[in-house]
Amino acid sequence: MNLIGTKWKPLILFHLLEGALRSGILQKKIPGISNKMFTQTVRELEKDNLIFRKVFPVVPPKVEYKLSDKGKSLENILRSLDKWGSEDNRN
Repeated sequence: MNLIGTKWKPLILFHLLEGALRSGILQKKIPGISNKMFTQTVRELEKDNLIFRKVFPVVPPKVEYKLSDKGKSLENILRSLDKWGSEDNRN
């Protein structure tokens, strides 16, 4: 829980289950997250080896995030949380 027990971390990880995403696209998939909080959260996830950050040497800078193997190992947990939330919403 120390690794993913915040408001934003599970959401970022869940969206990265689709595959690598550019920074701006990933942030747009998470309504309500500020730029500062997004940056802080992805840095923590990267520090904990749950995601990889790839910077492309272009102008303007292009940054892409993807799950590491450790991050991918959370897939069943993240999908279970999503399923539970969807079912709970229907009730």
